[in-house]
Amino acid sequence: MVAERYIRPHTRWEAQAISVSLAETGRFADPYMLPTGPTAHLPPIPPALNGLIYRAFGLTLTAGYLAWLMIIAFTAVLWGMLPWLAGRVGLPGQAGVLAGLAGAVVPRWSGHGEGLTAVAIGLLMVAFTRRWMSGRSTATGSLLLGIAAGISFHVQPALLTVMLGWMAFELWWSKDRLKIRFAALLILGMIIACLPWGLRNYRTLDAVFFVRSNLGLELRMGNHEGAAAAMEVMDRNQEHIHPRTHEGEARKVQALGEAAYMEQAGGEALEWICANFGTFITLTASRTAHWWFGPLHDPAMALIVTALTLLALLGARRIFPALAVPQAAVLLIPLLAYPLIYYVVAYMPRYREPVDWIFYLLAGTAVWGWIGRRPAPVS
Repeated sequence: MVAERYIRPHTRWEAQAISVSLAETGRFADPYMLPTGPTAHLPPIPPALNGLIYRAFGLTLTAGYLAWLMIIAFTAVLWGMLPWLAGRVGLPGQAGVLAGLAGAVVPRWSGHGEGLTAVAIGLLMVAFTRRWMSGRSTATGSLLLGIAAGISFHVQPALLTVMLGWMAFELWWSKDRLKIRFAALLILGMIIACLPWGLRNYRTLDAVFFVRSNLGLELRMGNHEGAAAAMEVMDRNQEHIHPRTHEGEARKVQALGEAAYMEQAGGEALEWICANFGTFITLTASRTAHWWFGPLHDPAMALIVTALTLLALLGARRIFPALAVPQAAVLLIPLLAYPLIYYVVAYMPRYREPVDWIFYLLAGTAVWGWIGRRPAPVS
């Protein structure tokens, strides 16, 4: 049954395996094919939320349905908030309505916190827009905003590049003589929020890294002999190795420890990149094209994603001249900064979901512009 395979809690995927471990043992551990002990393979918040549900309701279909309903709820909140979000960043509210309706009818398979990440980006975007447009920052507000950003890293650490982009813009744009102080408080807030998880990782994994331990593994899966730009292509060809799917790799994690295994995998990836730099550049260019124009191995889906991207570009061209510089920056920076890490690892369609709603908003702006220019009917 589909429900038994995909809904009931299981240990076939890393996120669900960690959630089951949390429910049964209270340990953030064992994401791979074999028991390997404590892990930081994933950021802590999404698996922890599932783990709370599994602990309360057991490893039952009820728990599975509630976990998926939670994911659906985060996505519903995202699309429902787009009219409000559009108004806060200077876009027409009608564009937000169109974007929300369009996004709500597109099916998704979001199991790694993509919806929650998107909501976090939207809320941070509103906070920075208000901060920049008012021209007033406070020490307390800066510290709290930094803490909020630091918490969001535990949903998706790739948000770090977005935060750095927004902070760089603020330092350039702001005329406040205390802007350096406020930037320092933002950083302090992020450090405060990240410190508990960082200390846990240092104590259990004997290593220091930013939220997740698995960057080396992701680099190797995307950069090795026979690698393809898209993970789906490599899945079909079985062209990558992962301790979730390969027992031998899971035994290496057991023998070396997770941190040492990831460091070794990263070293292998960098060695291959240095020896095959031309191929790496070609793969990176292809992954970049996949990000902006969809899975090129699936022409129908690529056509849909390409249409959305082009429509969003038309919307940006139409609305950006009418926006204040901070409003344009707060929209543009996530589109440029968020995907940077994904250009060097194997592409998966879900990687774009946390910022897809910005494309929908800009596309909705283009469509609303066309609707608004239609001549009134003659009575």
